[in-house]
Amino acid sequence: MQLFCTVLFINSLLFFSVSVHCRVHISHTKRQHNNDHSISQISLPPSPSPEPYNPNVNVFDVRAFGAIGDGKADDTQAFKMAWDSVCQAETESVTLLVPELHSFMLQSSIFTGPCRSNIVFQLEGTIMPPDGPNSWPRNNSKRQWLVFYRIDGMSLQGGGLLDGKGEKWWNLPCKPHKGANGTTLPGPCDSPVTLRFFMSNNLTVKGLKILNSPQFNFRFDNCKNVHIESLIIKAPALSPNTDGIHIENTNNVGIYNSVISNGDDCVSIGSGCYNVDIRNITCGPSHGISIGSLGSHNSRACVSNITVTDSVIRSSDNGVRIKTWQGGSGSVSKVTFNNVHMDNVRNPIIIDQYYCLAKGCANQTSAVYVSDIQYTNIKGTYDVRSPPIHFGCSDAVPCTNLTLSEVELLPAEGELMSDPFCWNAYGDLQSLTIPPVFCLLDGVPRLNPQDDIEKC
Repeated sequence: MQLFCTVLFINSLLFFSVSVHCRVHISHTKRQHNNDHSISQISLPPSPSPEPYNPNVNVFDVRAFGAIGDGKADDTQAFKMAWDSVCQAETESVTLLVPELHSFMLQSSIFTGPCRSNIVFQLEGTIMPPDGPNSWPRNNSKRQWLVFYRIDGMSLQGGGLLDGKGEKWWNLPCKPHKGANGTTLPGPCDSPVTLRFFMSNNLTVKGLKILNSPQFNFRFDNCKNVHIESLIIKAPALSPNTDGIHIENTNNVGIYNSVISNGDDCVSIGSGCYNVDIRNITCGPSHGISIGSLGSHNSRACVSNITVTDSVIRSSDNGVRIKTWQGGSGSVSKVTFNNVHMDNVRNPIIIDQYYCLAKGCANQTSAVYVSDIQYTNIKGTYDVRSPPIHFGCSDAVPCTNLTLSEVELLPAEGELMSDPFCWNAYGDLQSLTIPPVFCLLDGVPRLNPQDDIEKC
C-alpha cells in the first residue's frame, strides 16, 4: 500500500505530500470499488472533506479519491467524492483537477450545490459515458449525462475532451434520421444531453472540446450570467438533435470565439431568454443559429435583446433563423444579426411562423409576435434549392419592423438569383439588397399586437 501511495504521489505532479491520510483514504476508496451496491445518480450529501495533501494548494486531483482514468473502470463514485470535497472547502476558490493523459468513465451524475467556495473544474483529460444505450445502467436517466445543479460561481475550463460516444444513440430505430430512398425513420426517443447546467448562476465554460454528443452538447436551463468561450464542438452533419449550445429561461449570456459543427442548430435560443450576445462563431455543417422553436403546444414564449455578430455559417440548412409554432403566444423582439457571412447556406435569412415537424399541422390564429428584427451586412452565397430570404409570417399576427441593410446573397452555383419570399411581413430596406426585396409591406398593420410585447 505504501508503494501505491508513492506512485500516486508521482502521478499527482507534486501537488500533494504523502501522508498517513493518503494511506487511510486509499484503503477506504478500495473498499468503495469492491462494493457491489449500485451508484446513486445524485452526488452524496456533503461529508467531512478529505484534506488535500498540501493544505496550502487548493487543488483536488480526482485520482486522490480513487479515480483510475483508464477508460474502463467506473470512476463515478470517485468524482462525486471529489466534488463533495471541493464543494465544502472553506476557501475562496478551489480547483477540481481532471488530469491529462487519462480517460475517466462516468455514469449519469448530478453534481449539486450550493457550494461554499467558487469552483474551478479543470478538465485536462477525457471524460466519457458508458458506451451506448445497452451499457447505460437501467436505473439511470437516459435524458442526461453530466448535470450541475444550483451552482454559483463555477468555471468549467481546460483543454480536455468530453467524448459523448453518441453513434449508438443516433442509430436507435426511434431516432428521426434519413433512411433508404429518401425516407425518414421515426422518432424521437430519449438520449442524454452531454452537459447540463440547471438553476445555476455566474458560470464560465471555456476551452473545452466536445465530440459526438448523443443529443444536445450543452444545455443551460434557468441560469443567469453565463460566459461561454473558445469551445470546439463536433458531431456528424446527420447526427439527430445534437444542438451545440441550447439555452432556455436563461439570461445575460455571452457566447464567443467558438467552432461548432453538428447535426442541428449550432446555437438554439428557447423561451425565456434575453440579453444574449453571440460573437465570432464559426458554424457548420449545421442547422444554423436559431431562435426557437417557440410556442409549441399553444405555449407562451418571450425572447428579447439577442445579438449575433461577426460570425460565419457554412454548408448549413439555415443561416440565422426565427422559428415559431402556430397557436403560441408571446413575442420575439429586439434581435440584431450583424456582419454574418454565409457560405453555401440553404436558407440564409428565415422567419418561419409555420414551423411544424409533421405533415398536416392545423392552421391556428394565434402566434408568437415577431418584431424589431435587424439584418445588417449579411453577405455570402446560398444554396439555390431555397430562396435566400424567407419571411413566412402568421396570417393573424404579422411580423413588423423588419429592417434590412447591406444584404448581399448570391447563388453558390449558377447565375440565376431566386426571389425572396414574404408573407404578411412588414419592414423597411435601408439600402439596396441583392437580390432585391420587393415583397416587404410598408408601414404597420392595422391590427398591431403590440400588447404581447408589453406583457412579456
